[in-house]
Amino acid sequence: VQLQASGGGLVQAGGTLTLSCAASTSAITTKGWYRQAPGKQRDLVATIQQGGFTNYEDSIKDRFTISRGDADNTWHLQMNSLKPEDTGVYYCHADVLGVNYWGRGTQVTVSS
Repeated sequence: VQLQASGGGLVQAGGTLTLSCAASTSAITTKGWYRQAPGKQRDLVATIQQGGFTNYEDSIKDRFTISRGDADNTWHLQMNSLKPEDTGVYYCHADVLGVNYWGRGTQVTVSS
């Protein structure tokens, strides 16, 4: 299974970015986004399950929105009111029949 993330970039604090992920399969139980800040471990940002149930990390739940795309194999992360501490590499993640798959990551840099 291949995952391709896109949409990262450089934005000023307070700005907005939308990340997108496309998978090579639509047989995905849970779709998600994780991020890794410099020098830190990779942490959960948000997930969305097949039934639409979403889960968010506390620091972003009022600013970020995960959603399914028009196609079953795509999903997005809309990030509003970005802060410098949101800087990191964002990875899309897919649980396909109990197996975890990761995209290569897309860099998000928020300047103050």
